[in-house]
Amino acid sequence: MGATFPEPTAAAHSGEFRKELGLRDLLFAQVINIVGLTWVGVAAKLGPPHLTFWLLAVLLFYLPSVSVVVYLNRLRPLEGGLYTWARLGFNDFTGFMVAWSLWLNCVVLAAEVGIQSVTILAYAIGARGAAFMENKWLMAAASVLIIAAYARVAAVGLGVGKWVNNAGGALFLVIFLALIVMPFRSVATGRMAAYQPLTLALPTVSLLSLNILAKIGFGAMAGSEYIAIFAGECRDAARSIGRAVVLAAPLIVLLFILGTSAVRALVPDDKVDLVSPISQALAAGTGPSDTAALLIPLVIIGMLLANISQQNFNFTAASRLPLVAGWDHLLPKWFTRLDPKHQMPSNSILLVGIVTIALGIASLSGAGQQEAFQLLQNAAMTFYSFAYLVMFALPLIGFRGMTPRPPLWLRAAAVSGFVMTALFAVMSVFPIIDVPDPRAFTIKVTAVIVLFSLIGAGIFFAYRRKGPATRSQVL
Repeated sequence: MGATFPEPTAAAHSGEFRKELGLRDLLFAQVINIVGLTWVGVAAKLGPPHLTFWLLAVLLFYLPSVSVVVYLNRLRPLEGGLYTWARLGFNDFTGFMVAWSLWLNCVVLAAEVGIQSVTILAYAIGARGAAFMENKWLMAAASVLIIAAYARVAAVGLGVGKWVNNAGGALFLVIFLALIVMPFRSVATGRMAAYQPLTLALPTVSLLSLNILAKIGFGAMAGSEYIAIFAGECRDAARSIGRAVVLAAPLIVLLFILGTSAVRALVPDDKVDLVSPISQALAAGTGPSDTAALLIPLVIIGMLLANISQQNFNFTAASRLPLVAGWDHLLPKWFTRLDPKHQMPSNSILLVGIVTIALGIASLSGAGQQEAFQLLQNAAMTFYSFAYLVMFALPLIGFRGMTPRPPLWLRAAAVSGFVMTALFAVMSVFPIIDVPDPRAFTIKVTAVIVLFSLIGAGIFFAYRRKGPATRSQVL
């Protein structure tokens, strides 16, 4: 007989939401949340060993993360996902810090949308669009308008939001298909003599190669757990979330591997643009008189829309975490109030909108602020890795007293995922590109991590000091 645990408040509140998400929606959400537009460029920089690195990343990180997410979701298919699992498996403080880490990562990613959108649009326009990249007012206006639209979509609910995500997922597939097909087309039209997409080469073992392995492992392939944040809004969450994670995995792996091979075939390894490698590769695969060149701006516009959709997902996920923490009496009741018409957490959405806009505009206000925002990006990904360390620790030492314990193969997978995530967390404070002062960069990133850890812990204990009686009166 296994140990029993108190029924979490997330289970009691799940009935307040409409069950909007089915298997198709969750599949598209997996694609949009994991498949980024830049990782094929990072991997292409590795040269011929890129396939070996991708396979190692899949074996050592992606498959373990998929296995652990499926296990934990079957155990507790509840709104809040990893936050709820961590709180029940360990304690309130661990759960809160996991939520803080996930929330910070979401809002930082969503805050980039103005800069990214204007940059992608400039690529679509061509030479005349270069001035857009220098126009901070345009980027600020784009940030405000897009994030305000995110807030509106989130306020209406996933009945509308899921179609934004589904459209973005479909666009990601179309964009990668265009990229993957381009080298084959180049061979057929005589622009390229031959193309071999899958070739294995042994990598050189070094500090840099370990750093990049961690980056394309955790950095590119983390995110399977995010759809579980919406478990209370899914139809048959225990089954559908696990199926979506498993079914999407082979497709995501193929997109990364074949996409990287296509970039390498079309662009020299030392010339790859890490900001927009796909648009660069598509442009390189067509000539001035090539009719296919006319389609490139359309594909780049598709990238713009897909990116906007991707950050919409992050924004919506960020709005759920304060809500569920409020249910668990770890944040004030203000965060738990639902709009009477759409039954969405309007106050939590408002907070996420304000913070996201503030971060986006602050990054444009000067060189010092942009450097600070870059440091915050690095720190946010490190926080995300801390949340993953907790996730992989759950099958190993979490849920004390619960029987039966996770099977041996799952615990072995969790160890592998934990080691890969720890490698990323350590390496994330070291730059993989040339910077004026690598030591200063490392010190600054570490300082930002410590600062925001203290802020998160301070929020938790400041509210905790009110004591159970006071908090019960507030709630």
